[in-house]
Amino acid sequence: MKPRFKLYWQINLVSLLFIFVSFISVTLAWFAYSGLSNVATEIDVKAWHIEIERNGQTVSNNIVISLSEIYPGMDTVTETINIKNFGDSDAQVKYSIVSARILDNPEDNYEVDDVTTSSYVEDLLSHEYPFHININLTRGYVLSQGEGCAFEVSLSWPLDSGDDALDSLWGKKAYDFQQNEEQLKLSDPEYQIRPAIQVVISIIAEQYVEEEMASDMRFSLGDEILFDVVNNEICTEVGPTCLQTYVIDVNNKIGDEVVTLLPNPNNVYLTGVYNDYDSLFASITNNWTVTSRPLVVSDILKIITTDIVNSFSVVDGISDQIIGNLNYGNRINTEINKMLSSNGHYRFINDKFSYLATNNCYWTNTEYSGNYGIAIKKSDEDVSIIYGEAKTSSCNVVPVILVNKSDL
Repeated sequence: MKPRFKLYWQINLVSLLFIFVSFISVTLAWFAYSGLSNVATEIDVKAWHIEIERNGQTVSNNIVISLSEIYPGMDTVTETINIKNFGDSDAQVKYSIVSARILDNPEDNYEVDDVTTSSYVEDLLSHEYPFHININLTRGYVLSQGEGCAFEVSLSWPLDSGDDALDSLWGKKAYDFQQNEEQLKLSDPEYQIRPAIQVVISIIAEQYVEEEMASDMRFSLGDEILFDVVNNEICTEVGPTCLQTYVIDVNNKIGDEVVTLLPNPNNVYLTGVYNDYDSLFASITNNWTVTSRPLVVSDILKIITTDIVNSFSVVDGISDQIIGNLNYGNRINTEINKMLSSNGHYRFINDKFSYLATNNCYWTNTEYSGNYGIAIKKSDEDVSIIYGEAKTSSCNVVPVILVNKSDL
């Protein structure tokens, strides 16, 4: 049996630098979790209010979120900061990692600069360690006097990652770090024991300007749009050519010329076996004038991984793992290949992504293995799965629609 270390890390998980810039008076409010003395304690919540004055001066506030213990098999710890706009102008929101330190090895310390990007560090924290730190911003804007958005952080450490050597290596590193910090404290009572992990993140909210890289407020993930696929226009009542569709772009930008829509998968378009996918797709879209393409598994993964708490990769024999951020480089293909090679599947919460959930399976145009294709369906009332379905099974085919924004 492999050696295991029951580890209790002193951890200062995230220092959040909130920088808010505006040209008019606005008020933003958020709520942040203040810390844990141990894993079993209740969460204390503090409310914060930041006012941005009319003179446009930057106002910043540092918030430290700390944990006292972390170890393999711990419950996932989550932090949510709700950002609300009580001012008179819409605001755009974004975040960036500033730095990250893991233990005291220089190779695991990162300073974001022109070479080491925030996206690169975020990818490492999400995937390259046996513990996983994931970050998500639910929306790139907050409306004036309207619904806010949420900045979320989760930290998890599965009991068994499937890599015994890596689990043991980091277990020993963590233990040695903790022992060294305690010895330094004994030698010098004024010494401040360092947290095992520290990540500094900058969240920026500024006046919303309709520029190319700004989030397009008209097309948020999951928004419903009724669209006539024959007349290539907005419609008002669901019918044979007027389809109920949902935006599946995770963050559609002002500069994007098209918006990606998924028809309601609960409607039956055509059903058949996996090997007939191309002909079924052609039959469905034969008289459509709107641009369309097949649904692929990466379309669904990009959506469900915005949930950094309840969207999991599931493999027999090892602990379920939060899928995490897949936006950097080729990470999404690496993740899909890992799932396929391990005969695993993904699961997500139906309430979070109701527009993806259906009792009847529907195909993606992505092969699972020689005898299986990748399909989606509910596994129960609460959870859906992305899994390998026998190619001889009959599942629905749901085309993806690409609509020019000028037609909307």
